[in-house]
Amino acid sequence: MARSPIRDGWCARNRFTEAVSSLLLDGTLVHLEDLVLHDAGLDARAPSPELTRAHAHLRRARRLVALLPGATLDVAGLLALVGRGAPKSAGAEPLLLADGTESEGDDAWATTLGEVDALLARTDRLLARAALPSSDASTGWVRSARPDRDERLARWVAEIEATRDWPATLAAARALVAWDLADPLPEEEGLGRLLVADLLRARSKVRSHLVDVSSGLRAIQPERRRHGDPLVRLQAVLDGMALGAAHALEDHDRRLTTRDALQRRIGPRRSSSRLPQLVELVIAAPLVTTETIAGTLGVTPRAAAGMVAELGLREITGRGRFRAWGIS
Repeated sequence: MARSPIRDGWCARNRFTEAVSSLLLDGTLVHLEDLVLHDAGLDARAPSPELTRAHAHLRRARRLVALLPGATLDVAGLLALVGRGAPKSAGAEPLLLADGTESEGDDAWATTLGEVDALLARTDRLLARAALPSSDASTGWVRSARPDRDERLARWVAEIEATRDWPATLAAARALVAWDLADPLPEEEGLGRLLVADLLRARSKVRSHLVDVSSGLRAIQPERRRHGDPLVRLQAVLDGMALGAAHALEDHDRRLTTRDALQRRIGPRRSSSRLPQLVELVIAAPLVTTETIAGTLGVTPRAAAGMVAELGLREITGRGRFRAWGIS
């Protein structure tokens, strides 16, 4: 995957799928097309709380990719990722970005971006819960933060350290089971699966991208994923990771074949042609609209529609207006 010519585009597309799958595992249905349009700022209607939560999860995954592997596998780094808790103490190591720059300390610009990300994450959470009833009595819809949050997080971090000599995949599965059982941040849906993907990067199992753990777990029966026996849960997670990896490789090969077919269709072009860039765009995005094409490639909407027709993309909405195209 690290040497794939479509690695960046495939990873960008895969993060949308992971966000939708993650919320579906938690009992929330969000349409992939709505998430893509919301991320591009092209909502056809006011975003629902579920869609806002999915977008917050997507942005969190993007921020996690920008960090060094394992930067969030301690209590301070984890809380910094979700935008809560006190920052790391002066004696602690600063949170590093993947390019080696510091997000705390001397790099004021990176610090400002981190504060903005944290503020946006908190805003997304507030908007996602704005439509839910609030009362002093628990309704079962919103789970409040645990008073022993830091203690539970510390125990989970200790679980990770205890598996340092384990095979990376087994350690990741154990970490996810431990997270689900401890449930230290019940209001942060899907966070445990992102942290497990980061653990696989930190243990050098998969360094090229953030593994989609959620999509594979969708194929596992809920009875196994939520079983009372931790060993049954552990086996279910391992099976889900194996299924997810196999599906990801199949999807990558299918996208690569489609890209080669589209490039053969357009043939040799002038250096000023935007069609090769459109091919890369449709590989990286689950769907495209004339607005997204025009904004990304710097062409007019009419020219974007002509390029779509020339490329022969599949229209997926069935509408006469507000149309979108993608590849199967």
